[in-house]
Amino acid sequence: MNTSWRSASLVVGAVAVLALTTACGQESAPPASSQNVGATASAGGYATSGTGLGDGAGYDAGAAGQAGGAGQGASAGELSVSTNQELGKVLTDSGGLTLYRFDKDTAEPPKSACEGDCAKKWPPVPADDATAGTGIDKALLGSVVRTDGTRQLTVDGWPAYRYAQDAAAGDVNGQGVGETWYALAPDGKKAQGGAGAEATGGLPGLSTRKDAKLGEIVIDGNGMTVYRFMKDSPWPMKTACVGQCVKKWPVVAPVAADDTKGIDLKGSGPRGQGYVVFDRPDGRKQQTIDCVPIYTFAGDKKPGDTNGQGVGGTWYAIRPDGKPVGAQQK
Repeated sequence: MNTSWRSASLVVGAVAVLALTTACGQESAPPASSQNVGATASAGGYATSGTGLGDGAGYDAGAAGQAGGAGQGASAGELSVSTNQELGKVLTDSGGLTLYRFDKDTAEPPKSACEGDCAKKWPPVPADDATAGTGIDKALLGSVVRTDGTRQLTVDGWPAYRYAQDAAAGDVNGQGVGETWYALAPDGKKAQGGAGAEATGGLPGLSTRKDAKLGEIVIDGNGMTVYRFMKDSPWPMKTACVGQCVKKWPVVAPVAADDTKGIDLKGSGPRGQGYVVFDRPDGRKQQTIDCVPIYTFAGDKKPGDTNGQGVGGTWYAIRPDGKPVGAQQK
């Protein structure tokens, strides 16, 4: 009798633990705090006709997938401009990783003072496939030959680096390290704050706005419309947007729950936690609402644009509860 009761209790307990740890098919709590980067990477493939978007270089999963995030020698691809609420506009690689400059380097002529162990902590950004995305003057991009013979990307003469302790798109852990390392602004200067918050009116990482046609929809910290992909799955949580798709539909990086306004943070799942972080197959982390991965659209050029609405019959702006606007759900 006691044995039977104990066995039944163990089974019930195991089921309860399983239910609590598999909300949305996987569950990662949103960070207590995080910098909003808006996830505004430039466009690439996964084309629908008529967008006028070029094919940029593909995302190098190694950049965010290996320990420390910023992999040595990982390709830069098409550079993008992201907006950080504290630092303003910062330069990122095609995977959304922040690029930095070093005060001990020189820009005229370009020369790197970061060698040996320094270059392990601050991996130089290769120049070979780096291209200028939207908002970047390609004339500012150049290269410098390092002592090991490799070509390092320069921005207005300044050698560009990643930081090994930036683990995900939008991280700016290298800002101000040793009072010599600073995130790169798109013009090659130091990103030191103010511009981003002023440009967006100090928007939270995620909030809502009233659209004349679509009603109340979610926007990111740059004021850009947020979308969901109907081929994604909230249970179990999976994404069908990989490879070139994420160049046209950049993922929204994790946003702290206290950096939101008007977003339904309850959602679904055993504990009512639909606002969780999704671990993507490419190693990046992506914010979700109601267990649905969320994206921006590279074809939206300014706040208020909704050019991604209805694209391919699979992409839709979302409401604060994560539901698609104007889509028929099965």
